[in-house]
Amino acid sequence: MESNGQYGSTRDRLLDDLKLVLRDAEDLLRSTGEQAGEGYQVARAKFETTMGMAKDNLSEMEQLVAENARAAMESTDRYVKENPWQAVGVGALAGFVVGLILGRR
Repeated sequence: MESNGQYGSTRDRLLDDLKLVLRDAEDLLRSTGEQAGEGYQVARAKFETTMGMAKDNLSEMEQLVAENARAAMESTDRYVKENPWQAVGVGALAGFVVGLILGRR
C-alpha cells in the first residue's frame, strides 16, 4: 500500500513518461541511422551517450523508489505490530475525520 498517495501516483506517471520519452528517442535514433555528415554523426553519438546515462539513472531511481517504499512498508508494519492499539486509534480517528468531511458535503 502506498503511504504517500498522490505523490506516489505522480511519481509513477513521471517514471512512465520518462520511459516513453526514452523509447521514442531510441526509435528516432534507429530511424535516422543512415543520415550523412560528420556533424550529425558526432551529435548522434553524443545523444546516444546521454540517452544511455538517462536510462541508467532512471533504472537507479526506480530501484531507489522501490527500496524506499519497501522500507516504509516494513517500518509501518513494525510500528503497527509493536503498537496495535495506537494504530487502531489512529485508524479510528482518520475514519472519524473522513466521516466529518464527507458529512459536510
